[in-house]
Amino acid sequence: MKLLITCEHAANAIPPQYIYLFKEEKDVLSTHEGYDPGAYDLYKYLEPLSNASYAQDIGRLLIETNRSLHHPKLFSRFSKILEHSKKSEIIAEHYLPYRQHVEHLILDFHEFNHLVVHLSIHSFTPVFNEVERDCDIGILYDPTVQLEKEISEQFKKSLIEKSKYRVRKNYPYLGKADGFTTYLRKRFTENYIGIEIEVNQKFVSKNIIEKSMKETIYKSIEDCIKKAP
Repeated sequence: MKLLITCEHAANAIPPQYIYLFKEEKDVLSTHEGYDPGAYDLYKYLEPLSNASYAQDIGRLLIETNRSLHHPKLFSRFSKILEHSKKSEIIAEHYLPYRQHVEHLILDFHEFNHLVVHLSIHSFTPVFNEVERDCDIGILYDPTVQLEKEISEQFKKSLIEKSKYRVRKNYPYLGKADGFTTYLRKRFTENYIGIEIEVNQKFVSKNIIEKSMKETIYKSIEDCIKKAP
């Protein structure tokens, strides 16, 4: 088994030529709409466990790397006004290189017939549409993939044994909804497991996740690696 860790919403950076898109709402780049607070911190903390890792370095308000090319929210409410040629440039310069690099990492492992377990690291806002989310750690996966289901259940069990965090599967989003892992499951129908880890942003301060949360997730992943096929 080889562990691949990625972070699609690591940064809020916007290339200089597109900063003008945000002149009316500059502060939005620092909110959860611009990136996943704490996600990159957790990604870096978990990186020593991985056999390969990769993080996106531009913000999703330019282009949403975690969405398919056909998705209506591929471009944000700010960048969707761009003309077609500019959108094509952004796809070619920022979207495709990121996704293709991750695909190549998987292909490199598959060349030696390794099972790839891919953990995509995210965080979520504690309150959405004025409703508080009842979860501390979310594990997103496709329940129709048996091994993915088993590993996710093992991961959840380990998290609960090591902490008092509220852990839920396929919450606050569904693991089979449009996303990078969903695409990769179709791209690699064998020897690929895609799981998204979602951490509640109430455990984040100044883009840093509480150490106890990081330690719990680290140790639980470590346990799952030891028991993996």
